[in-house]
Amino acid sequence: MQVVAMSKGLPISAEKLGLVVTAVRGKQVNQALAILRFSQTPSAREVAKVVKSAMANAENNYQLISSELKIVTIFANQGRRMKRFRARSRGRVSPIIKRSSHITVILGSVES
Repeated sequence: MQVVAMSKGLPISAEKLGLVVTAVRGKQVNQALAILRFSQTPSAREVAKVVKSAMANAENNYQLISSELKIVTIFANQGRRMKRFRARSRGRVSPIIKRSSHITVILGSVES
């Protein structure tokens, strides 16, 4: 049984989230949450929310035990980009690209 949770439109770039996501890929849920709790990046808080949401989906919708869950797949995709411009000297502009991202977590049960 696989359980999915997604978070879309986070105002953090996918590159920054990718560093945190690779740290918890393939870990058990309790171990992944411990890693995210002590990680010092602000993006770890967003990843932890999605992992907790997937864990709650597994418990409530499929009656799975949270201690037996493992992160099968987790990835961060690029989301929408807002394009802005900043005025520069001599009538020129320079672009500002505000990136967003989507996080997807798929949990599965650990085979004993």
